[in-house]
Amino acid sequence: MHGSTFRAVKLKTRKMPASSRRSGHLRVEPSPVLVAAMTRIVSACLALIVSADARASEGTCPALLANARNLVIVTAETMDTTRAWLRVFERIASSGAWQPVGGAESAVVGTKGLAWGYPFRGLAQAGEPVKAEGDRRTPAGIYRVGSSFGFAPSARPGHLVLRPGRSICVDDPTSPAYNSIVFPGPGATPRGEDMGAEPLYRRGLVVDYPSDAGRRGGSCIFLHVWRGPASGTAGCVALPEARVAALQELSGRGDVAIAILPRHAVARFEGCLPGGVR
Repeated sequence: MHGSTFRAVKLKTRKMPASSRRSGHLRVEPSPVLVAAMTRIVSACLALIVSADARASEGTCPALLANARNLVIVTAETMDTTRAWLRVFERIASSGAWQPVGGAESAVVGTKGLAWGYPFRGLAQAGEPVKAEGDRRTPAGIYRVGSSFGFAPSARPGHLVLRPGRSICVDDPTSPAYNSIVFPGPGATPRGEDMGAEPLYRRGLVVDYPSDAGRRGGSCIFLHVWRGPASGTAGCVALPEARVAALQELSGRGDVAIAILPRHAVARFEGCLPGGVR
């Protein structure tokens, strides 16, 4: 993720106490000796998340858009729709106008559709779901696009090379590594998704989704290769492989944001997103 560095660090075999449980953006798990320091950092991040939630509720733009030079917008017809459309925009300067790059392309979201992500839960109106672990919904909101990943090496900064049994995204809310990609050493058995064994992760990007373990706010959100236009995801955004590859290259050139929204909610971010997006 831009602004905080993804690092591929081995997870040492050590039982971590429940008192070290924490929340925050999806991250690569650091060495246990850094847990105390990271807890303090994450506490500060959570304060910012609450602030961002308040700003979104008031109708002002999420702060992360200020420095973004590239913007990916994914819109679904409703919050219960799997099929979606993806558009890419760019601008020369942070104060410049967004310009479209190509046309709309097909994408898919969760098999159950969308739900408001943790930092945007204040935007949920009557009948609109809020993201929860295991709900098979993609978190609606605006987020940073983080590190690229895949089975092959890459020169892109922070790129994560996935290996079967050695690249686990932890989806257990009781774990101190919740919403983290960890690289376990011998004997370590974190509970989560074995990313290196999933063919759809042969190319992908991390969505820097700020979650909360206490609220079971959802974890391990990615852009990745799809099975096809009729197959939803477990809570990610999926695309044709060629489009994923193009977005990976885009992510290596500067700050990228992604907006994931139902069409009827785009107006809640009026003035924040390019005009005419539906």
